[in-house]
Amino acid sequence: MSDGGEKLVGALLGGIRIMRYLNSVSEPVGVSRVARDLSISPSTAYNLLKTLVHERLAVFDPERKTYGPGPGLAELATAAPDRSDHLRLVRAHLRRLAADHDITAMLWHRSDDDHAVLIDAVESPAAVRIRMDIGQRLPLLIGAMGRCFAAYEGLGPDELHARFTGLRWQRAPSFDDYCAGVESVREQGYAIDEGSFAQGVTIVSGAIRGDDGRAAMAMSAIGFSAQLAGAALQRVATDLRSCTRALSWSGGGEAMPQERS
Repeated sequence: MSDGGEKLVGALLGGIRIMRYLNSVSEPVGVSRVARDLSISPSTAYNLLKTLVHERLAVFDPERKTYGPGPGLAELATAAPDRSDHLRLVRAHLRRLAADHDITAMLWHRSDDDHAVLIDAVESPAAVRIRMDIGQRLPLLIGAMGRCFAAYEGLGPDELHARFTGLRWQRAPSFDDYCAGVESVREQGYAIDEGSFAQGVTIVSGAIRGDDGRAAMAMSAIGFSAQLAGAALQRVATDLRSCTRALSWSGGGEAMPQERS
């Protein structure tokens, strides 16, 4: 294969096409759909997906036989000499949060189409727990993690309100309550969503900020509201805030939120 006289590697181009495709669809997909949508043979799609999974650029759900974007995509996006182990460090924090607080810990990465993609998750060790699929995409500003992204987007009140009104919730908060959550991220280092995104579920999220001061990723802890309440909720929020502070590499000149008891 060539382009303008230059020889290109077909398999590499095919893999890149699949990575872009997985990041653009709204949910994990199977081999047949990948092959159909990209007009390639099922065997080629399978072999490319298998290779991407091996390199952590895609993830495979053996129960549903579907594929989604892998954590390696975020690792490539955020890679720098002093951050090569950043995603492995995040994974260690997720594991500890899940084990210490009996919650499911998740890592969201912003995509370039106004969405966030779930790129890693460690489930609660409890027999009954909440599960979200790797590769799931949500509107960037929804839920607790959305408040984290909104906190550092530099949006004016009118633009934020317009974006807010386009979000779909199970039990929508008022705009004032949403804005209070956005401000909580800036002041306290975390946001809490109690049953708005999903009824009966409480989510705590904190922003992991990049060099430009914006939220590059968001870390979330999710559990049943009956379990994640009162002192237990405050412990999770405080712990998660410490994790996101440690994982941020903001060079934008703004001080990170101070620890509060």
